[in-house]
Amino acid sequence: MRLKRKQGDSETVVRHRRQWPRRLVSLLLAGVIFACGVGVGNGRINLDLHRTQSVATSLPDKLDYSTVNQVYQSLKENYDGQLTEGQLVDGLKHGLAEATKDPYTEYFTAKEAKDFNDELNNSFSGIGAELGEDSNGNLQIIAPITGTPAAQAGLKAQDIIASINGSTTTGISVDDAVTKIRGPAGSKVTLQVVRSKSQALSFTITRQNITVPSVTTKTLDGNIGYIQISTFADDTNDLIQKAADQFAGAHLKGIILDLRNDPGGLLDAAEHVSSLWLQKGQMILQEKRGNIVEDTAYAPDNGELHGIPTVVLINGGSASASEITTGALHDNHDAYVIGEKSYGKGVVQQLINFGDGSQLKVTVASWYRPDGKNINHLGITPDKTVKEPSTATPDNDPQLQAAEAYLNK
Repeated sequence: MRLKRKQGDSETVVRHRRQWPRRLVSLLLAGVIFACGVGVGNGRINLDLHRTQSVATSLPDKLDYSTVNQVYQSLKENYDGQLTEGQLVDGLKHGLAEATKDPYTEYFTAKEAKDFNDELNNSFSGIGAELGEDSNGNLQIIAPITGTPAAQAGLKAQDIIASINGSTTTGISVDDAVTKIRGPAGSKVTLQVVRSKSQALSFTITRQNITVPSVTTKTLDGNIGYIQISTFADDTNDLIQKAADQFAGAHLKGIILDLRNDPGGLLDAAEHVSSLWLQKGQMILQEKRGNIVEDTAYAPDNGELHGIPTVVLINGGSASASEITTGALHDNHDAYVIGEKSYGKGVVQQLINFGDGSQLKVTVASWYRPDGKNINHLGITPDKTVKEPSTATPDNDPQLQAAEAYLNK
């Protein structure tokens, strides 16, 4: 989704290539991520006086709240429980958003908005360890994040987490474990782990506020550059630019752009990432509201990675901003796509800020690939489909291996 913003009573709409060019694309939080949570970036705002008329022209200027007040009076007089005026008002606001039947239109209270934006910014409070399951369904540490409390405490990859604060992990999901392990900065969590199938260890770890870089890079054997983008976040443009500067003059055999399980993020980040591979004037995407074209994004310059053979890796967790980048590189013949069909999130959204810190996230348009297709509910089918195993490891990653084989041809 792309998020535009309003603030207070004055309209503020995010537009590209102006001061503070920040827009957001799809937010689809992947389930198996960090033990403390991870998400996508936040958006900045810019004044734009142009605004397309709402398609909901049949709605009245104001709602008739008389029947709402009837329900309120009935609750007030009959409900056997505790309610506050704030709860009721927030309930009304949530209900208005939910009435759209659109899963991407949501009202956030001030607290929910803060949580949302923390996730957007890859910021969370926890210990900093990536979680998963082994082949037997045991909860295990995939990897502690360098420099975080998990790494400093001595947790290691493949440690099996037997209990969290004394409660067994048998039968709980990774998401449930994430919830149990994350918590306020400065608080503690105790993990009982089993190492090497025999060594029982206990770690009491103090949680910290953690920000995870959205881009990681390395050079693989065979002189192939590897770029992984976990989310299109606030730091993506700077980090991807550093990666491009590093790889552009390195005489690489090719580049692998790993967008697997990337749920989306800032649209301007997706546009910037895409433009690094494109030539000046090539289309990145087009936005439409109904049949009206709202905006078209083009590569502003010749990308420094253009001409380097590139493979994009995607899967069912690759959504929106990931799909924008994949579509732009594929449709302009600048990348070969390997993996599994992407999620399919092709709608544009606007983020409206209210004075009390609450927010409304509302669907306002759709985006289209350079080939003219909208991928909503359809996804992007890779050029070569390679299934990922239920327990992928660095030594068992057939999608990555297929990408290396393609570039080594």
